[in-house]
Amino acid sequence: MSDLNDDDLFGEEDFDDREFDDELLEEELRRAAAVLDAVPAELQQIALDAYALHDLEARVAELTFDSLVDALPVRGVTDVPRMLTFQAGEVTVDVEVTAQGLLGQVLPPQSARIEILGGPRPGSPLTSDDLGRFTADVPLSGPFALRLRTGGDVVVTEWLRA
Repeated sequence: MSDLNDDDLFGEEDFDDREFDDELLEEELRRAAAVLDAVPAELQQIALDAYALHDLEARVAELTFDSLVDALPVRGVTDVPRMLTFQAGEVTVDVEVTAQGLLGQVLPPQSARIEILGGPRPGSPLTSDDLGRFTADVPLSGPFALRLRTGGDVVVTEWLRA
């Protein structure tokens, strides 16, 4: 048996806490990350916009159906629209996403103001008709969510990638 202990094996007896300044090390690492792995300005703006859109009174509509996951594939059919269903309490939002835009309906049928969230520029608000139907002729790309204002309620869907 040897008289060596773990400190001797790993050289820890030579380690001196006074040699390292944690705050200085952290600052140097932040500067290196800013230079070597800078966050694109567009991504920073999207993050700021997403935080600014945070609405404490909004109810989150959970995704309850996504045709990419839940639907049975049909043999030989290509370019099928993506069907989504979101639910928040009594409010259900059905959405069909295509290459040309989206088509949706708020249930129970009601008038609502709808905003498509995503990208560096906000889209123009949509208004559903008395049957709750709405359309947007803007192709979606990247992450998106919908914000609905129905009467006094605000409902925001989960974020998804188009």
